[in-house]
Amino acid sequence: MSEFTPTVTGTGVRARVQRFGGFLAGMVMPNIGAFIAWGLITALFIPTGWTPNETIASLVDPIILYLLPILIAYTGGRMVHGQRGAVIAAVAVMGVIVATDKPQFLGAMIVGPLAAVVLKYFDKLVDGRIKSGFEMLVNNFSLGIIGGAAAVGAFFGIAPITTALTNGLGGAVGFLVDRGLLPLASIIIEPAKILFLNNAINQGILTPLGADAVSESGKSILFMLESNPGPGLGILLAFLFFGPRAIRPSAPAAIIVQFFGGIHEIYFPYVLMKPVLIIAAIAGGATGITVFLLTNVGLVASPSPGSIIAYTLVAARGDLLWIYLGILLSAAVSFVVASVLMGFGRKEKAEAAAEEAAAQEQQLADAQAATAAAKATSKGGADASQAR
Repeated sequence: MSEFTPTVTGTGVRARVQRFGGFLAGMVMPNIGAFIAWGLITALFIPTGWTPNETIASLVDPIILYLLPILIAYTGGRMVHGQRGAVIAAVAVMGVIVATDKPQFLGAMIVGPLAAVVLKYFDKLVDGRIKSGFEMLVNNFSLGIIGGAAAVGAFFGIAPITTALTNGLGGAVGFLVDRGLLPLASIIIEPAKILFLNNAINQGILTPLGADAVSESGKSILFMLESNPGPGLGILLAFLFFGPRAIRPSAPAAIIVQFFGGIHEIYFPYVLMKPVLIIAAIAGGATGITVFLLTNVGLVASPSPGSIIAYTLVAARGDLLWIYLGILLSAAVSFVVASVLMGFGRKEKAEAAAEEAAAQEQQLADAQAATAAAKATSKGGADASQAR
């Protein structure tokens, strides 16, 4: 488990799910700084950003397509098998990266740890069997050979699976859109987002459909299905007030980047840490879509990035206040549901109270020991005086 995620105890199904989610989050949380860097560059310099700059904006695609997946895979490999696991994970993930033009965060979370596991078992197999002086040769060539094979295997084996998953989720969203069941789309969109498939669904499915709708009616609700910053804001606020104490200090910065910068990826690790919170994301997303439907609002273009600022800039004339209401209510619902699912921090409070009680008991024991020692010293001094 990563030092960035709380330790999960227990052996039940819930504990196993939380432990798995914590492992996934552990691959991403140490790299949040890189996500923030990418988010700031994106929010500032893309054509629809705050200060467009074509030259600087050329950094956006390489960072999200190459750097971030490699960092995620590297971290996952390191968690499994130290530095050797990290290196082979970085090599292996190139197989899924070059196999598609979509960000391969999901592929990185699969390939990185898997390659590290294979190398770990190989190292155990040959441990103690390598002749003295050949250790470096065997270690380097084993990593190179297994890493190269893993990259090729990922290219032909893992990449098609992640691509099929993306296409399947996109098709399911399209099915709901075609039948007017938009609030139910959150059941697919929100879990897909947590697996870092948000860009594939938004840019690959919803944006083209929304563009067609704009050409007919001048605005479209489809631009808001995935990009609504409300559900993520609610979850981050819940973490700020009721999340694990070790995680709470990171929430304010994440809120700024997510809500004002529009970089939703920043809150995905928080949900991975506690997978049950996907329910809060779904509830918040469905609430926002319902409000948008009832008020018949829409955007004239895709909000890029999906921030409150971008929403303000591309809102259809006369729709802005209702759009704000939808975002606010979606944030409120996701906050309430997430807070309930986290028990309003009761576990954290109980642990803090237990620690405080233990500290007080220790202070009392120390005081009693000091008193006893002082009494013994005093008595010893009195006995010595009587002896004289």
